[in-house]
Amino acid sequence: MVNSASNKLVWKVEGRELVLERVFDAPRELVFEAFSKAEHLMRWFGTKGWPLTVCNIDFRPGGVWHYCMKCVDESQEYFGQESWGRAVFHEIVVPERIVYTDVFSDAEGNVNENMPEARITLEFVEHDGKTKLISRTQYATEEALKSVLDMGVIQGITQSWDSLADFLVELQSK
Repeated sequence: MVNSASNKLVWKVEGRELVLERVFDAPRELVFEAFSKAEHLMRWFGTKGWPLTVCNIDFRPGGVWHYCMKCVDESQEYFGQESWGRAVFHEIVVPERIVYTDVFSDAEGNVNENMPEARITLEFVEHDGKTKLISRTQYATEEALKSVLDMGVIQGITQSWDSLADFLVELQSK
């Protein structure tokens, strides 16, 4: 497990589950909202040099979130490449929990069967006036989890959640 200051990512692997936690200096309702609206996700979701360029979200149980991250950093070997994802929401309890399945896809939303599927449960917990976000991501096998760890999922989530923290500060200053 990696552990540092309270506003940094803490993570651990439990079998075929990746557990991530971070405290955000924002009310739970606001953190939850950042995950539920396309205009918010477009501002923070993605990794350094890979912003969202497409974000279509139908935020309801059974609804689909189809998105694309594109490499815009000319210094990266993947410059110009796109990474598409498709999520289906299973459960939404405002402002407490979001459960969804996330897969790699193509621009039409067809699932990439060669990449692992993830079932993600996000919990938004009141934490001394702040919000503790707990993400539990389950994979079909420990090998599937290892493959996403090898792809750099921890670095990616850290960058994305750092952007979320900055975005929440910006939202609260308005």
